[in-house]
Amino acid sequence: MRADGSNTGIRERHMPELPELNPVIHGKLRLALLSLLAGVEEAEFTWLRTKTGSTDGNLGAQLMKLEEAGYVAVEKKFVQRKPQTLYRMTEAGRTALSEYVAALKQLLGAAIGD
Repeated sequence: MRADGSNTGIRERHMPELPELNPVIHGKLRLALLSLLAGVEEAEFTWLRTKTGSTDGNLGAQLMKLEEAGYVAVEKKFVQRKPQTLYRMTEAGRTALSEYVAALKQLLGAAIGD
């Protein structure tokens, strides 16, 4: 049946309820950052910038959003009189990323063979 109530002869499949995708993680750069941080204990700002190809300003803004959400922790220090900023994923960040991936798999369903 079509949305207007007419029958087109096409069998409808029951569509499961669509999962919510976490909007904090759903941004392309934020997803990339969490994916990178998931594989390391901690990472320097400069390493993240190189890996993502992002500008300093955009990278800083996206990391701030992740920090405000409690998904990453930041440590600022000086090494040989040079500033160093380190980021690590928090447990809340790991949980949120796992839930995001599960929701994405649910959303994609048969398209990815699940």
